[in-house]
Amino acid sequence: MTPGNNGASTPEDDDPFGYLYADGQANGATPPSGGGGYGYPGSVNRVRAVGERQYGQQQPGYGQQQAAAPTAPYGQVPPQGPHGQQQPGYGQPNARYAAPETAPGGAPTSRQSSAGGGGRGRGPNTKGLLIGAIAVVAAVVIGIGIAMMGGDSNDDKTGDAAGSSPTAAQSSEPSPSNSNSAAAEEDLPTIDAKALRLDGGTATASDVEGAKADGGVYVTGFNQAGASVTWTVNGIPKSGKYSVYVGYSVPGKDGTATLTVNGTASKTPVGLKNWAGGAAGDYAKGWTKTYNWIQLDKGTNTIKLSCEQGNQCDALIDQMWLVNGWVKSGG
Repeated sequence: MTPGNNGASTPEDDDPFGYLYADGQANGATPPSGGGGYGYPGSVNRVRAVGERQYGQQQPGYGQQQAAAPTAPYGQVPPQGPHGQQQPGYGQPNARYAAPETAPGGAPTSRQSSAGGGGRGRGPNTKGLLIGAIAVVAAVVIGIGIAMMGGDSNDDKTGDAAGSSPTAAQSSEPSPSNSNSAAAEEDLPTIDAKALRLDGGTATASDVEGAKADGGVYVTGFNQAGASVTWTVNGIPKSGKYSVYVGYSVPGKDGTATLTVNGTASKTPVGLKNWAGGAAGDYAKGWTKTYNWIQLDKGTNTIKLSCEQGNQCDALIDQMWLVNGWVKSGG
């Protein structure tokens, strides 16, 4: 575009800083002066009244200023634009330039602003938070499961250690019963009265019925201090826990005796109780059994049942036998 020839271009196409360049000065460009235009000679300085622009006309280009909306004194209605529409105040949205999603029935937006803010940030990532929370809970559950498994293992080890603490000299106090259930003997030895070694005035007899030993033989004379029967048992397969049973009869009253294993007396007496519920003086109705927990060595062991000071030994003895382990009920 040359000076004096406005052509089809508009004043916006003129270079307002042409006077700064050599070619602009050669074409007559001058610095801006008060009240007039600036740039090349013949530049057009067009002024448009506020609110004159019509709806649908071309919007100002990038970087160009748009005319401000007219205002009115306090209490008066502001001037209206074309089509009778009221111009929005400062900071208020212009209905003509509203986004399509704000119109009734408009399409929803795919990105919403975060709650409470005017920025363009996205909302909280609830899906990520949920996944993180699930991962934390899973880790806690796995940790608790591992801790519980470790605790069970420790408990088992502790129980084994405690169970092996009693010595061969001790026998734990049993809970005898007159149950007829048979305990597993695992081919461990059994002895009848006539095979026991008798000391302290004891002898064998078979007058009282009900003895389970061979031929109905039992030991009598046990009701005096110093009386004893001794069993030397061979073939113990391994050292460990065993239960020794005694078959006996009492005349309708409870009795006690002393148990000695491999020369060491037990602190727990043998309970010769009237489990059968026989009447007073009736030995034939008093046959029953009891047991004590002991520790035996592999091979040969000596088990002695005696009437010591403080014992009540009015009983008949017919059998003795062993059961592997420390039983929980009569066998």
